[in-house]
Amino acid sequence: MERLAGKVMLMSGWTRALVAFLAGLFAVLALQPYGFIAALFVSFTVLVWLIDGASGDPDAGLLRRLVPAFRIGWCFGFGYFLGGLWWLGNALLVEADEYAWALPLAVLGLPAFLAFFYGFAVALARLFWSDGLGRILVLAAAFGFAEWLRSWLFTGFPWNAVGYGAMPVPMMMQPARIFGIAGMNVLAVFVFAAPALLWTGRGKRLGLSLAVLLLALQAGYGFYVLHFLPDAVDTDVRVRLVQPVIDQSAKLDDGQRAAVFEKHLALTADPPSGEQRPGIIVWPETSIPFILTDNPDALARIAAVLDDDQVLIAGAVRMEDTGAGKPPRYYNSIYAIDGRGQILGAADKVHLVPFGEYMPFEELFNSWGINAVAAFSGGFSGARVHQVLTLPGERSFYPLICYEAIFPREIDQAAYTTDALLNITNDAWFGDTPGPYQHFHQARVRAVETGLPLVRAANSGISAVVDAKGRVTLGLPYGMVGFVDATIPGNNAAFHDSVSQNFWFWCLVAIFFGAGVISRIGFRRDAN
Repeated sequence: MERLAGKVMLMSGWTRALVAFLAGLFAVLALQPYGFIAALFVSFTVLVWLIDGASGDPDAGLLRRLVPAFRIGWCFGFGYFLGGLWWLGNALLVEADEYAWALPLAVLGLPAFLAFFYGFAVALARLFWSDGLGRILVLAAAFGFAEWLRSWLFTGFPWNAVGYGAMPVPMMMQPARIFGIAGMNVLAVFVFAAPALLWTGRGKRLGLSLAVLLLALQAGYGFYVLHFLPDAVDTDVRVRLVQPVIDQSAKLDDGQRAAVFEKHLALTADPPSGEQRPGIIVWPETSIPFILTDNPDALARIAAVLDDDQVLIAGAVRMEDTGAGKPPRYYNSIYAIDGRGQILGAADKVHLVPFGEYMPFEELFNSWGINAVAAFSGGFSGARVHQVLTLPGERSFYPLICYEAIFPREIDQAAYTTDALLNITNDAWFGDTPGPYQHFHQARVRAVETGLPLVRAANSGISAVVDAKGRVTLGLPYGMVGFVDATIPGNNAAFHDSVSQNFWFWCLVAIFFGAGVISRIGFRRDAN
């Protein structure tokens, strides 16, 4: 292996770039639906060796000396994001005659852009690189910082943060309750990169011991939480998740709107799967195919299907009149409707999808005849804050519409006063690809981070009720038409919150980075 490590370090040109790309691509196997965690050990070990050999011209300026390291990180990131996000192109094929031209931008352009974050991480780490354990420490801190930047810069897109690969099952998810996904990114990179110490560098015993200890603590803590910490007492609320599995092209067909609506109603009207009738029915994102306030007959149909004491929670487009002579605003929303057909409340999506639900630089793109893929002309408007959805009986949910569930920062303190997180989505845009599985996995981690159960309804799947420890209590797999009736689990929201998770994240970054810098100083002294 020492010979292999040496060959990797001495690679140059396109060979070095190709190996970095393949290492990033191989790392995707750790993500859902594969969950092959060993892939990240291989990928990050190779990445460390590549960085070892990425020394720039010592006579050049600082930035030019870092170019070889940045290039390695970018190629690694391009492979990782290309392999993990290629399925985004499916959304453009739904209306291929209008959007097929943008396929290269989605499949290649977005991964190429996101790869800059990993290029930055590797360049930052290389700035403080040494020959031993210190380089693993600074790499972990740099990747953690880069993933944090990716979560909010340019509205943020933290999909497939590297820490998710370290949490394929609930037992491995539990430390996210303490550190959040941001802290898990730091710890994961350190553990995955540690095997590089076996064949190169100083601090082998200490580094490998720390990595093994962290991995053991992760699994051990997860085992303890799942098997020894008592579960929160389940609520007495029964919920039905409706999964109609309607093809996206049918949802966009005006002639199919009535049939789409009736399919949701039929699944709602079916007898309960157990003795207790569900009090809350949940439909997926944009499941009501009309502007509800313009269609009183739709409300009457809903009332005819529901019992008087039942409540329907459904995704729909909400229109808001802005006054005479002005175009209306449209919101991607959730409605709560009672058994008499009355609208009890609504919550609008806050974090919209760029190019999907609205167009950045809208006037420019519209002048070229380009509109957002999933939006009305002019795009959706976003709410300023998340609105808790309050139902009769003092029950409440914290709504996360579609990909809002991948953003920990979208969950504010109001969430901890609710019964559960509520995620409705329509992943039919992406077909039976890794996308829906990755989305569901990240939503499960939100449940663990917050200590709140998750109620999730998806048009095509995966719909499920998840407890506060990330375990699926009942659900439907991707592509299965039907419904599931389940009791909402209790919550453990009193233990930790996002404030303490952010604190631990920055502590980890500071500790790892500081230790790496100290190691580099010691390395320079030894060299002199």
